[in-house]
Amino acid sequence: MTAVARFDPVTLDGLVAEASLLTRVDRKYVVPRDGLDAVIAALDPQTRVLEIDGAREFAYESVYFDTPDLLSFRMAAQPRRRRFKLRTRSYLDTGTSYLEIKTRGARGTTVKDRGEYDPQHRDRLTDDARDDVADAFTTIGVAAERAEELDATLVTRYRRATLLAPDGSARATVDTVLEWIEPDGRGFALPEVAIVETKSGARPSGVDRALWRAGHRPATVSKYATGLAALHPDLPRNRWSRLLRGPFDDAHRAAPQTRNAPTNEEDSSCPAPTFAAA
Repeated sequence: MTAVARFDPVTLDGLVAEASLLTRVDRKYVVPRDGLDAVIAALDPQTRVLEIDGAREFAYESVYFDTPDLLSFRMAAQPRRRRFKLRTRSYLDTGTSYLEIKTRGARGTTVKDRGEYDPQHRDRLTDDARDDVADAFTTIGVAAERAEELDATLVTRYRRATLLAPDGSARATVDTVLEWIEPDGRGFALPEVAIVETKSGARPSGVDRALWRAGHRPATVSKYATGLAALHPDLPRNRWSRLLRGPFDDAHRAAPQTRNAPTNEEDSSCPAPTFAAA
């Protein structure tokens, strides 16, 4: 993404220190790639971009876990006040992985637990991980035993750049080269689409305002749920119907390039998941 080359760099430690954003408003946008550079070009030139070892874009992979009846997906599709999302997130350039459990209780409070995870096991849940998930389930009224049913359901892959506002009050992520892959190898890519997520305080960020000026408005999009609905037209889809008729429509999809094999840009110490049984 050459458009971010004009910005000064910020280190990961600097990003965390300046924009922890414990209280924040998140907004997501689905933006055509051919309009993305113009949005970035309109940003304050004092905007900074995360840079690590000279790189400004990084390969990400998430493996999502769900029950056979897709409890996590259906809780999002309804939507219900009590819900959960479970995934491993891997940083393919460094070969590191984390297990992330996000739950939302009856009062709408979201709790996110995140811990380091063995990259070689990122496509499955260890016994310890299932115990942690069972504990999280009890807090939202889901039977702890259901943790035993969880299995890998979907993989998403993309490349991410992270922007920091000049005053550190907001940040934004820009995800491109988006792919969705199921355990059987089926999937799709959206090469002409980017997903931009902004995180700010009560006031909209400069990225939000640049997107609005370009005609883009926040969208209800979940990489997991929207991707799964796109792959399975029989699933509930009303919440994402506009996207499924638009940028996620068949006409805009291509075959994923990675399937179950790492790309040349990825660290070979973090090979692609093979969806072995837990």
